[in-house]
Amino acid sequence: VQLQACGGGLVQAGGSLRLSCAASGRTFSSYGMGWFRQAPGKEREFLATISANGGSTYYADSVKGRFTISRDNAKNTVYLQMNSLKPEDTAVYYCAARLGRTGIALESSYGDWGQGTQVTVSS
Repeated sequence: VQLQACGGGLVQAGGSLRLSCAASGRTFSSYGMGWFRQAPGKEREFLATISANGGSTYYADSVKGRFTISRDNAKNTVYLQMNSLKPEDTAVYYCAARLGRTGIALESSYGDWGQGTQVTVSS
């Protein structure tokens, strides 16, 4: 599946952004989807994942309660709503797709990746 992420930008601390990731190619509704991010000089970090049918979600502790992952299988799109943004949320954000149901927070479980979208949070 091909993925295209968008929606990043510059926002002040405390603000909100919604990222979108549009999928094309194979059957989107067969894939679990995840969001990751990578800050300069740091490793890529898992943020959130949603099951293929949207029935279950899982979040990293660092974003739980602030970020919400959702999907619209009719539109082949997954979203990441980000609220109460902090300067430490500044990073390139990536969406990714997985077929498996295990290791859902592991980068290695995701076979297809979008190109990334930059999010910058100013203090």
